[in-house]
Amino acid sequence: MPITWTARCFYGATYLFDRIGEDTGVTEDLKACFPEVYRQILSIAYYLILEDKTPLSRFPRWGAIHWHPYGAAISSQRSSELFASITEEGMQRFFRLQGKRLVEREYLAYDSTSVSSYSKCLRQVRYGHNKDHEPLAQINLNLLFGQQSRLPFYYRKLAGNIPDVKTLRKLLADMNTLGYERIKVVLDRGFFSADNINDMYRHHMKFLIAAKRSLKLVQTHLESVREKMRAWTHYNQTYQLYTCSLPVTWDYTQDRPYRGDTIKADRRMYLHLYFSPERALEDEKAFNRRLSDWQEELESGQRHPDHEKQYAKYFEVKSTPVRGAKVMAREDALTEAKRNYGYFALLSNEIKDAVEALSIYRNKDLVEKAFDNLKERLNLRRVAVSSEQSLDGKLFVQFIALIFLSHITKKMHDNSLFKDHTLQEVLDELDIIECFDIPGQKRQVGEITKHQINLYMKLGVIPPASLQ
Repeated sequence: MPITWTARCFYGATYLFDRIGEDTGVTEDLKACFPEVYRQILSIAYYLILEDKTPLSRFPRWGAIHWHPYGAAISSQRSSELFASITEEGMQRFFRLQGKRLVEREYLAYDSTSVSSYSKCLRQVRYGHNKDHEPLAQINLNLLFGQQSRLPFYYRKLAGNIPDVKTLRKLLADMNTLGYERIKVVLDRGFFSADNINDMYRHHMKFLIAAKRSLKLVQTHLESVREKMRAWTHYNQTYQLYTCSLPVTWDYTQDRPYRGDTIKADRRMYLHLYFSPERALEDEKAFNRRLSDWQEELESGQRHPDHEKQYAKYFEVKSTPVRGAKVMAREDALTEAKRNYGYFALLSNEIKDAVEALSIYRNKDLVEKAFDNLKERLNLRRVAVSSEQSLDGKLFVQFIALIFLSHITKKMHDNSLFKDHTLQEVLDELDIIECFDIPGQKRQVGEITKHQINLYMKLGVIPPASLQ
């Protein structure tokens, strides 16, 4: 944009964001989807990243001393109008454009989080399983994250009382609508169900999913290899655990209402079993804590309705007129529980190697880190809007900021910058670089130190040309 006034502004960090926007295609895609307001969207995203939890009401002060794409103040009222103007059609188009830029055939981590709210005006705010353990109503937010690119490219919000296991079918429909075929996803065990597995087979989707140890398919095959897999030849030093992979058969079913029949067939699947000695100790400690709590509840007579199954399974209660209630543990049940300490399982219809499967699955924690960034750094711990349109728009702008944050985090990991710096320290170091604009003249950039140049280069960005 042509400069019409003389100004001296902080420039180094927003220059970094400009280059990232070009490299990831975010700026180009936003301009294509929101030509009238894309500069405002970028400016607010920059502000959210740099100001860390500061409310949007402080944007005019920040904007007055920083160079940013919009170049003017955005008041609280204007930001609310901006959020309300972001349409569903534009967001879906942006998801399509960004999705096409992903590395082909990479696995996508899919997970959800809850966002608490005091609002009574939002239709999707409901009481459900709050993952932050807060006694508040919430909305749920689901996110897809590329495991190689380490960038988010799709999200959706839904009512707070919908469990994870119910959301996968809608994801499949959304991917079909957006034009993506045969994507590959990584899922935790909260998404495991026979219906979900059948749906992924039906949509020709490749998957890697965690399974409960109590699953019959897991228990049956675990018994056949329990002792054998603890041999040294199955030990992996990198992850410090024992592994075993087995080809298994999935009993596939598909109801066809339009024909009035059900298809039944066998589908090839790979079961990956793991035993971690360290995890076995943690499992035993956690189980012993729960046993102590349950026994205390029984002995005190303060039984908890949610624990009745555990009482019946692990304890025997005898009452006498003299001694009252006497609680004794069922040793056979405890012994059976101990047999499964330290074991866990993954299922895939593509990955044959247990170590490869574990490596891909553990990379899924990048989604958890992304949720932390959304909630803490990008100020999404609480929903602070009063209309559906404003909520949708604000979530989208925060998602744009998350793309920039994720890109920076990946570059910092790749170049070992986290050994000596925090993310905030890197941004602060670059943020102090100034630029000086005079109408009709080329922008002048202030002095840049060797350390700042090194940071730019490690972040994959050519430093701005300075006066030095």
